[in-house]
Amino acid sequence: MAKDRKLSSDERILWGRVARSTRPMPGKADELTALDTFLAEAEAVAEQKEAEKQKMAPALMQRPAAPGSARQPSGLHHPLERPVKRKIAKGKLALEARIDLHGMVQSEAHSFLLDFLIRAHERGMRHVLVITGKGSSMGSEGALKRAVPLWFSKPEFRFLISSYESAAQHHGGEGALYIRLSRRAGEKS
Repeated sequence: MAKDRKLSSDERILWGRVARSTRPMPGKADELTALDTFLAEAEAVAEQKEAEKQKMAPALMQRPAAPGSARQPSGLHHPLERPVKRKIAKGKLALEARIDLHGMVQSEAHSFLLDFLIRAHERGMRHVLVITGKGSSMGSEGALKRAVPLWFSKPEFRFLISSYESAAQHHGGEGALYIRLSRRAGEKS
């Protein structure tokens, strides 16, 4: 990597997480002040990204209806049709993108998932995979496994998603979801 290359905001956030999980070597504690400054900058960038996403959420809710469409999406999500789920599971209908939320706390996973779905929707993607994990550690059912489907009824997600369903076993089973994104305004079937 070139020395003069600056880290992207995602790289800074990732490095901040890694740096927080380490301890200084003996005699190197003085160098922590530079690290603390770096971590503060990374957190500021993360907060700025979160604020930008919060600003984008109301704009998503107020999108105009597609010309000629008589009905607005109700915000209720239905399961994928059985033939569609079967085609995805067999690989006859491609999953156009995937995101793995393993190891994230709910607030972090919420923002990453929203950003992922907004980008996928803007690119015209229809079927994506969201891996939440099964959350079987210490007898829990999994915070993200429970939370992600609840988030889909929130305003910021509601009109991005057409339907969702648990994934086939080889795609993660109960620890993953197939998601069909809604069509973009003006897009025909």
